[in-house]
Amino acid sequence: MPNVTPAEGLAGFNALTPPEAERELLACCASRAFARAVAAGRPYDDEAALTAAAVGAVRALAWPDVREALEAHPRVGERAGGPEREASWSRQEQAGTAGADRKVLAALAAGNARYEERFGHVYLVCATGLTAAEMLDRLEGRLGNDETAERAVVREELAAITRLRVAKLLAGQGEGR
Repeated sequence: MPNVTPAEGLAGFNALTPPEAERELLACCASRAFARAVAAGRPYDDEAALTAAAVGAVRALAWPDVREALEAHPRVGERAGGPEREASWSRQEQAGTAGADRKVLAALAAGNARYEERFGHVYLVCATGLTAAEMLDRLEGRLGNDETAERAVVREELAAITRLRVAKLLAGQGEGR
């Protein structure tokens, strides 16, 4: 299965067959509708155009497609499973939980459970650069959202994660699933 390599970058991505491009894009956002939409927009002139298309595609997803993407994300503070590249990216993104105080991690676990009970899906936050305490603060704040407001926040968090992962994809990070 092809992976985009650093030497290939955007040109390599643009040269993939549609099914190959979709498989690569699923590492960035695990919605098949997202992958189809972004792959269909190729060729992209530059990374900014690809990133804009990816973010736009996330924002345009129907809610069931967002839910499909959410199913690929581990709970904050839990070890990611799944394909190695995506699991590696998730561990990098959640690095702020590594070595966090046990009380904060326990509060995150309890908050994750409350969140899932309230909204019916995993708590998603673009965790890159956040400490475990900051992730917990955001989680607790979002528990007060109504469903409409929370769905809007989830879309933006998913778009932010996707933006970062597109850059990782083009840089060849986590090659060789």
